[in-house]
Amino acid sequence: MPEHIDLLISECLAVTVDDNHSVIEKAGIAINNGKIVALDKIENLAQSYKAKRTISAKNKMAIPGLINAHTHAAMVYFRGLADDLPLKEWLENHIWPAEAQYVNAEFIRKAVKLAALEMLKSGTTTFCDMYFLPGVAVESLEEMKIKAILGVPLLDFPTPVSRSSEEGLKNARKLIESLKGHDRFIPAVMPHSPYTCSAKLLKQAAEMSKEYNIPLQIHLSEEKWENEKIISEKGMSSVAYLNELTVLSERTTAAHVNWISNEDVEILKKTKTGVIHNPQSNMKLATGICPVPELLKAGINVGLGTDGAASNNDLDMFGEVQTAAMLHKIAKKDPTVIDAKEALWMATRGGAKAFGLDQEIGSLEVNKKADIVLLDMDKPHLIPLYDAHSQLVYSAKSSDVDTVIIDGNVVVENGCLLICDEEEILNEARIFSRKLKGVPF
Repeated sequence: MPEHIDLLISECLAVTVDDNHSVIEKAGIAINNGKIVALDKIENLAQSYKAKRTISAKNKMAIPGLINAHTHAAMVYFRGLADDLPLKEWLENHIWPAEAQYVNAEFIRKAVKLAALEMLKSGTTTFCDMYFLPGVAVESLEEMKIKAILGVPLLDFPTPVSRSSEEGLKNARKLIESLKGHDRFIPAVMPHSPYTCSAKLLKQAAEMSKEYNIPLQIHLSEEKWENEKIISEKGMSSVAYLNELTVLSERTTAAHVNWISNEDVEILKKTKTGVIHNPQSNMKLATGICPVPELLKAGINVGLGTDGAASNNDLDMFGEVQTAAMLHKIAKKDPTVIDAKEALWMATRGGAKAFGLDQEIGSLEVNKKADIVLLDMDKPHLIPLYDAHSQLVYSAKSSDVDTVIIDGNVVVENGCLLICDEEEILNEARIFSRKLKGVPF
């Protein structure tokens, strides 16, 4: 008797991102209760399972849901507001003033929906977000069905939503308590950076991460001046400084990490700190290049992130994967560094490992969550096909995403969002942009 299951994906080309980088032609993926229960040639599965629904995926490629491991989702509402500027000027003269004027609960509620819409339609199923009012964001994200690691940004000066670091810590604890046991959202502690947080605040953040055994994410060594400032003030690099404060651990992920020494790499390795590479944002703001080949060689878990759409200017992980694969080749003058398999690994498995989620997501394997993306391969730019990994990294685009499945539930089909009104989300964003520009309604 065949086993009854919820969903069967039939005849896809499955790029698993497992330990062997296996690729299975004419594959079947059996899904039940939100998990993958079998993955094999469809001819080996067809008689074993009777599904409530079967998706015929001929000429489609199945990959794990992408993991955007560092972003500021609601900043999509500031997309294109201030471009072609240095990071410090961009932040202090444009972004922070705009946030002070516009960021409130209504802003977050609407902007996060636009971000989730963009991510879902481009194959991202999980993202890590450092932005204001994450408790409010949850209300919208519940509806959008996407998964997220969420944290309150902690800074040592007033923000649009907190008057002090003490209030920020109080808000962080409130978020953590509210998300305990949630099936799709993980709370995190998120001190902004070594140059915006005092030693006391950094220690308090680390203690909170340890107390609740939850992720901690921080911007680290994003720009050269940051490292020079910390060296001047503390007599050591930003990485060494955070290590001295016990901020670095297996729970920690550091975003950007562009200006580090060999000694810093050893510290990151020893503390089991994960690194999140943001190549397009780093290139656009000219902040530097993360030494990803060295980090991978050292055995450090490296994930990929888009950063916020105000500095990228999109949340497209396919673009990030391709950039990560190409940037380091020209930087090293070596076409063999960061090959296609490594680039895809960073966007899936690497992010999962960095957050300690590798047993649940990041690859297509039995007993893992059924977070799956199907790409339409029946496109001129994807034909002919010789190597699936190369095709994914160097040819595929976010517009090729046909179907997105999260926990076994189809949320995008034929490129369209099934769970919310897309046009309403887009119209709300247009209304806000007119408000920001001062254009009469």
